[in-house]
Amino acid sequence: MARFSLAEVITAAQSGQVISFPTDTLPALAVQPEQAAKIYQLKQRPPKKPLILMAAHLDQLLSYAQGTAVERVQWQAIANQYWPGALTLVLPASDRLPAAVNPLDRSSIGLRIPDCAIARQILAETGPLATTSANRSGQPALLDPDAIAAEFPEVAVLAEDPWPAPSGMASTVVRWQPDGQWQVLRQGSIRLGEG
Repeated sequence: MARFSLAEVITAAQSGQVISFPTDTLPALAVQPEQAAKIYQLKQRPPKKPLILMAAHLDQLLSYAQGTAVERVQWQAIANQYWPGALTLVLPASDRLPAAVNPLDRSSIGLRIPDCAIARQILAETGPLATTSANRSGQPALLDPDAIAAEFPEVAVLAEDPWPAPSGMASTVVRWQPDGQWQVLRQGSIRLGEG
């Protein structure tokens, strides 16, 4: 059961391989956005379930979203309030978004910056990655790196021990609405308007 050093995981991601690393919520499977089909195949994930883009910095993500200057100010304000953290923003997608990330709906993209230093360290080197939880579709999320390596032997799983403890709860997901409001698609640990 192979586990990989930080440098090896970053190199694997840069070469288009699927990698796994801890985040603040659940451990991630991650790959370059153009290679997102690899995650769908690995997880046997239905194409109607989009992946999200995770990055280390807001400016790495903004080019994947399109909106007016006023909307961008509002998006930046909520990102500054809750990121890094367990909040996924679903925004209108720009034409930069590879179709493989959201195969059935090119109109939107979920974006997040995790509150996990090792995850951001990896993402700072790789750039934005298409991510999802580390499990077969429909199965419980795997929290242990050895279990991830056993389930997905083709994935470069970070060897760092111990992994930072995840919350075990998926992120809160909110979608931007044309009227300037946020629609909660999935309630996680963050509640908008609190804190």
